[in-house]
Amino acid sequence: MNLVAFDFDGTLSNSEMTVLLGEQCGVADEMAAITERAMNDEIEYAESLRERVALLEGLPVEAVEAAFDAVELNPGAADLVNVLNDAGVVTAVLTGGFGRGVEHVLARNETPVDTIVANQLEFDGERLTGEVSGPLVEGTKDDALRTVAGNAGVEVEDTVAVGDGANDLPMLRVAGLAVGYNPKPAVEPHCDVVVESMAELRDVLEARDVL
Repeated sequence: MNLVAFDFDGTLSNSEMTVLLGEQCGVADEMAAITERAMNDEIEYAESLRERVALLEGLPVEAVEAAFDAVELNPGAADLVNVLNDAGVVTAVLTGGFGRGVEHVLARNETPVDTIVANQLEFDGERLTGEVSGPLVEGTKDDALRTVAGNAGVEVEDTVAVGDGANDLPMLRVAGLAVGYNPKPAVEPHCDVVVESMAELRDVLEARDVL
């Protein structure tokens, strides 16, 4: 296996980007409630994403950047991604979150990945419109994983997917190895392996000869 695809919020990161954005305009509790329902597969992900982003209408770009500054990677995440990169393993982030934020956090941690598939917040001048666009609004992570693998010349059966929420289920189902990172109850039964830390994940990847 020579491609590892990570979810971002709740997997590589211990932060929920939309909730941090919500804190900037006083709607964090509403954001968190919608996110929890989506991650437990109680409402469709696309619906939940649009509901959350709509709450951000009018948020200025400075507040958006402040939210991205507050996003932290899980302990050991940067080291693991860098070890994978050094070993020649293709690394990807497949997230329903926002590409601008993911890029910001990875750059701050000097942790490059080969591919990011993410959505984008829409701006009207210097403020958010409350709308979102991108491949993972209606699209699903299984198609994204197949595309990333194809572009890298890797069979999807030779990929590892790491995620925690319901929107990760499509990629977990098609990957050669499905790893749940502190997965939600609705997700855990679909995982080949469950881990609670990046150290455990590294052990799994070493045991499977990915590293």
